[in-house]
Amino acid sequence: MAPVSATSFPAEAVPQAPEDPLFGLMRAYKADTSPDKVDLGIGAYRDDNAKPWVLPVVKKVRIPFFFAFSEGTGTCERWRNCQTWKGDRNGAVRNSALNPAMVAEEILRNDPERNHEYLPIAGLAEFTSRASELLLGVSSAPAAEKRVASVQTISGTGAVHLGALFLAKFYKLNGANRTVYLSNPTWANHNQIFTNVGIPIATYPYFDKATKGLDFEGMKRALAEAPERSIILLHACAHNPTGVDPTPEQWREIAEIMKAKKHFPFFDTAYQGFASGDLDRDAGSIRHFIEQGFELVIAQSFAKNFGLYGERAGCFHYVASPAADAAETTTRVASQLAILQRSEISNPPIYGAKIASIALNDKALFAEWQENLRTMSGRIIDMRKGLRAKLEELATPGTWNHITDQIGMFSFTGLTEDQVARIRSEFHIYMTKNGRISMAGLNTRNVEYVAKAIDAVVRG
Repeated sequence: MAPVSATSFPAEAVPQAPEDPLFGLMRAYKADTSPDKVDLGIGAYRDDNAKPWVLPVVKKVRIPFFFAFSEGTGTCERWRNCQTWKGDRNGAVRNSALNPAMVAEEILRNDPERNHEYLPIAGLAEFTSRASELLLGVSSAPAAEKRVASVQTISGTGAVHLGALFLAKFYKLNGANRTVYLSNPTWANHNQIFTNVGIPIATYPYFDKATKGLDFEGMKRALAEAPERSIILLHACAHNPTGVDPTPEQWREIAEIMKAKKHFPFFDTAYQGFASGDLDRDAGSIRHFIEQGFELVIAQSFAKNFGLYGERAGCFHYVASPAADAAETTTRVASQLAILQRSEISNPPIYGAKIASIALNDKALFAEWQENLRTMSGRIIDMRKGLRAKLEELATPGTWNHITDQIGMFSFTGLTEDQVARIRSEFHIYMTKNGRISMAGLNTRNVEYVAKAIDAVVRG
């Protein structure tokens, strides 16, 4: 049968888009058959066996998510007749590691109460409220004064998008400069997200290639020269992709400049607790800005710090500055965020948010989560130390202190694009072409191999 008409989307209207570089790198790694291959590209935590790590606290949470236990008796009230899982809560948790798939299947088949109903548009309230407390601190002034509006999102990406969409629609009055300033470099998706909603992009200097640290003077100068009331996107901790963070003193200077220029802060935080192992320390930049009275927004992800990559659990938070009408402003903002959310995804997914919520709101599970965070951040720190030590032991040309000076999942190695291409072709080590490596891809079995490969390509 002949088509009714030619396509409405010819190549000149819809050109072939390039493959996403990071996922293209992942595809090439998977296709590589070398037994020596090393994946230093993808930003996901791996254990010392190079395997994905389901946090122990998440394994535990999956049982009470499906089971309703009586806290008084420790008995599974809803599942007295469950033949596979009887007994006390601790027994169920201990056994959950043995065959979770069988448990999930049986529970899903038999649970008379579990359903697939919608969450509210703003998400799971016990999740979003605890998530904001995680960032702002317990008993924070903004929360007490009803100056916080929180919305559950499709992880951090969805939070950045919702924030960008909100600003595109409403950040217009009182001399607002509708340009967002991104660090150079930044997470690649920032550029696309803001461009897609029509917000112009500018950059401020961030990474100093000579020192492999922060170009603090360049950053300050750019913020001071930006038009008043510009939108400034800031990485709260564990800067992606460089691993370079301002010191607390530098954050204070940044805040002073931004306050003087009336800039609007947009924080992106994807690594709270994962960077240093300390949740409060990793939220220090955000809390300082709030203490200084800024009105700001925050995109928050639970992908990395809970290992819930595919569950897409995140939040977007608006925080009003202290004012007599702050609560009323917050209520209006929340109403518009709900309208935007309704037209975008309508209702956020429940599973990942429920897992995170249970852990965040249970004292014992929260403490265990903190220990899990220390395990992950501690292993990353150990790999930084190990890689630097091996490179210095080999007397690899250059200085390598930046490997341990940087923080979080990623490190900018300083390798050139040509060196990156060679290390991939000759040694089957995969990293982004700008020399960024995921420290989580290193382990005690491959760190020496990676160091020797870096040494080889640096020497030429």
